[in-house]
Amino acid sequence: MNPLKSTTLVFNISCALALLFLLWGGIAPEHLAKITGAFQTSLLDSFGWLYVLAATGFLVCALCLIFSRWGDIPLGPDGAKPEFPLLSWFAMLFCAGMGIGLVFWGVAEPTSHFHDPPIGEGGTPQAARLALQYSFFHWGLHPWGIYTMVGMALAYFQFRKGTPGLFSAACQPVLGRHATGPLGTTVDIIAVFATVFGVATSLGFGAVQISGGLFYVFDVPNTLTTQLVVIAIVTVLFMLSAQTGLHRGIKYLSNLNMILALTLLFFLLFLGPTHFIMTVFPSTFGHYIQNLPTMSLNLAPFRDSTWIHNWTLFYWAWWIAWAPFVGTFIARISKGRTVRQFVLGVLLVPSLFCAFWFTVFGGTGIALELFQDVSLKTVMETQGIEVLLFTVLEQYPMGTVMSLIAIFLIGTFFITSADSATFVLGTLTTNGSLNPPNRIKFTWGVIQSLSAAILLWSGGLKGLQTGAILAAFPFVFVIIILIISLLKSFQEETKQHNSQRI
Repeated sequence: MNPLKSTTLVFNISCALALLFLLWGGIAPEHLAKITGAFQTSLLDSFGWLYVLAATGFLVCALCLIFSRWGDIPLGPDGAKPEFPLLSWFAMLFCAGMGIGLVFWGVAEPTSHFHDPPIGEGGTPQAARLALQYSFFHWGLHPWGIYTMVGMALAYFQFRKGTPGLFSAACQPVLGRHATGPLGTTVDIIAVFATVFGVATSLGFGAVQISGGLFYVFDVPNTLTTQLVVIAIVTVLFMLSAQTGLHRGIKYLSNLNMILALTLLFFLLFLGPTHFIMTVFPSTFGHYIQNLPTMSLNLAPFRDSTWIHNWTLFYWAWWIAWAPFVGTFIARISKGRTVRQFVLGVLLVPSLFCAFWFTVFGGTGIALELFQDVSLKTVMETQGIEVLLFTVLEQYPMGTVMSLIAIFLIGTFFITSADSATFVLGTLTTNGSLNPPNRIKFTWGVIQSLSAAILLWSGGLKGLQTGAILAAFPFVFVIIILIISLLKSFQEETKQHNSQRI
């Protein structure tokens, strides 16, 4: 089958299936929530172990590549230079990889774990340590290990082997001639759907938190209607950004996001409980590294596993669903870097930053509860977790100004993530084009925004989680094939190099 014809087929089938889903959710949102919720429960009960083993296995592969003999292989022709400066590269991969989620969960997740820890009693010093330790776990090495392996495989095959930037093409060493047939088309469609629902989940979280911020600062009703209006407004903005291309819109917005995120970070670091934060960070990070093997393989088989299902398994599914989006985007901006540089940059630097972010935001929230009797639990139960960040910021001077900056930051993260996703979806459905047509990006921009709206309408935050979990399941197998293909090609390249030396 002609690759270009196959790609057209991928676009047509993916759009048709996405529109059917949107139609289902628009006509019968309660039925959609019921069916997908039941499927999610069955999936986690039967295959939760698969998410755990896959996420841990991908991380182990990434760590091994740092010290392997393949570390000096460039992701491009011999002598190729990186396309983007180091700081811009970090900003772009970070904004694409986490973005809205960090702002949404920075206070909310540690606070939730503090009052409902995986083991033991809530509200205690032990619960406080576990709250930050598990936040590190969910946002640290595991998600970035997944992104590392997917992004590296795509970058290697696209820039060093000269194949189209498609998952089917990167899987060719395993799939063989089937990579350009129906099986390859199926692989690409799976990647498209994982991207749509993975990103829709994040966009939904962003809309919910922007709505919560508007309620907290301006007393705008925090309702589904407000959230849908936010999605509509930001959709227009990110579609305008998408027309400017990778080197302008996404690059400039990513740099702006980093400046705003660091502004919030330093605000709480220096005006908040600085000594507490700087004391907690190394201690908790040490506990995280020490307990990483145990946490990585824990499914709580001998006790209630609800907490693991609601948190760890959801996160592993969400990161896997995000992997085609983040992996494709990171691959696109990483041409010219070596395998070792890629792993160190994509795996270690963002993981450390995420850990410090949660220490500052989550640690500040926990300190307010432990030492200043600020009841974030009451806020969480009465106003929702999306308001927790603004409640914490309000405890310090210029809190309202910082809340406005936070709302703006969430909006720019929303734009950057959606803009990046339209680029990736365009690439996946135009034979791996590095500059997909604007009409294709526009189509996918509308679909992913409508998907976020439908998921919110049919199930709120629970609906967002369900979408990510369901989309991730088939993509686990795609990543496994992708990694086997990468390692097989590395081995063949090594043999060729050795034979040339002889």
